[in-house]
Amino acid sequence: MEKSENNLQTSFARSGILLFSIISALVLSGCPPKPETMLGISPVAKGFTHPVSMAVADDGTGRIFIVDQVGKIYVIDAAGNLLAQPFLDLTAKMVELNRVYDERGLLGMAFHPQFSTNKRFFVFYNVPRKLEDPEGFDSRVRLSEFVASESDPNIADAASEQVLLEVNKPQSNHNGGQLAFDPDGYLYVGIGDGGGANDTGLGHTEDIGNGQDLTQLLGKILRYDVSTPGVLQIPDSNPFAGGTIAQPAIYAYGFRNPWSFSFDAGGVHRLFCADAGQNLYEEADIVTAGGNYGWNIREGLSCFDPQNPNRPPDSCPDIGGSGEPLIDPIIEYSHKRRGSFITGKAVVGGFVYRGSAMPDLAGKYFFGDWSSSFLTPNGKILIATEIPDETWQVSEAGIARFLSRKLNRYLLGFGQDLEGELYILTARRSGPSGETGEVFKLVPAQ
Repeated sequence: MEKSENNLQTSFARSGILLFSIISALVLSGCPPKPETMLGISPVAKGFTHPVSMAVADDGTGRIFIVDQVGKIYVIDAAGNLLAQPFLDLTAKMVELNRVYDERGLLGMAFHPQFSTNKRFFVFYNVPRKLEDPEGFDSRVRLSEFVASESDPNIADAASEQVLLEVNKPQSNHNGGQLAFDPDGYLYVGIGDGGGANDTGLGHTEDIGNGQDLTQLLGKILRYDVSTPGVLQIPDSNPFAGGTIAQPAIYAYGFRNPWSFSFDAGGVHRLFCADAGQNLYEEADIVTAGGNYGWNIREGLSCFDPQNPNRPPDSCPDIGGSGEPLIDPIIEYSHKRRGSFITGKAVVGGFVYRGSAMPDLAGKYFFGDWSSSFLTPNGKILIATEIPDETWQVSEAGIARFLSRKLNRYLLGFGQDLEGELYILTARRSGPSGETGEVFKLVPAQ
């Protein structure tokens, strides 16, 4: 008996040492802590290909509009029914998409603030290049205006298209595509730096890149007055209005791919923008008029060398070409684990939460990451809390619906309804193919 007890004691001791070793190894290897916030996700609609954007119209109907990258906009009615007939179908006008992975397509939509009376809305999508475009260029990004049908509010008048803007794109990636109206009724348009890598090469301004070149619309957030149907006008309050060199439509610059931004529905209506990084860092910014956000001088908070993008230089300018200061992001995270549990590959911008269903999260900025892998969908929802006079604190939200507490999907975008509640747009495939696209509403965890 004594021998058996000794064996048991020895066995338990060895088990304790093994358990301690496992725990220590997990901690040292960066095992993520328990999520600070648990979220529920409630299914809204499925069967999309790649839902990348969501829009709502303040017209009293309670409808939600889902932008599918493959060229179609769908309506979800107030009862939660996904209507079979698309609101708008632009597939015949778009570029042909790569089914494995593509950043082009139908990328953004915004309703005019007076949509309930004027029926006007705006879309952003890629169209094929024209013969007169520079040789080797990939496509054009197009901003167009449409009106809804007079006879059926759930159908757009496809023949009403008025092309407002087209910009030549040298490469297929970094298209931007976000559209949003500010509280004053001006339309904001995000366009990427032209694509490729490093903001260099064909179609990129030598030495400084498109992001820093104020004569280019690429790598910018633009602002327009669209009060006159079919016409883009430059607001007098634009930071470069009336200038002789800079494009007067530019509101802010120094972006790599500002493809998801939003205005805070509360507070002072600050403009939050997620700017996708390259090899090392992702960032989110608060955008102000005339601000220079650093690309391609910096990637996130770090210096950037286009000739050696994996090794940040020890020093770089902290001002732009005109002597203006480079504005730091409010949030940065790495592609590799470096003292933080937040990692990813492509930041996805969201919204400041102003709903009532989750009062403890009011005023926090919800955003996320597309996925840290092209092969396995593992997008994540991130929540940022503003700490006065300090940096923003970021944590990953756990998903109560799944045992893994992970999203297990590619995160493609966020949406916000008129009550301030938030939605996520997801797919199980990395490219625009199949019917794995789903829309969920963020709700309290059960």
